[in-house]
Amino acid sequence: MSEFRSNSHCTLPDDAEQSTYRYIIVAAKRARQLQGGSRPLLPTTAKKATVIATEEARRGLVKYYVPGQTDEPVEEEATAEESPS
Repeated sequence: MSEFRSNSHCTLPDDAEQSTYRYIIVAAKRARQLQGGSRPLLPTTAKKATVIATEEARRGLVKYYVPGQTDEPVEEEATAEESPS
C-alpha cells in the first residue's frame, strides 16, 4: 500500500563548510541558467529546472564565486555568482 519515493533531490549537502543559504542561492542561480537555455550537467528525466539545479548543486557540479573570500571558483563546471544581500 505505501510506496517509498526517492527524495534525494530534496536533501541538503552535509558539508560543514557549505551553508544552507549558499546552497539555495547557487541552486536558484543555476535554475535560472537552465531556464535560459543552458544544458544540464547530469543526465536526467526531470523537466523542472529547479529539480535539476538542486541535484547539480547537491553533487557539487556547480562552481560559484563568493565575493570577498577568494579569487578562485569554489566548485567545478557551471558558474553562478553569489551576491551579498
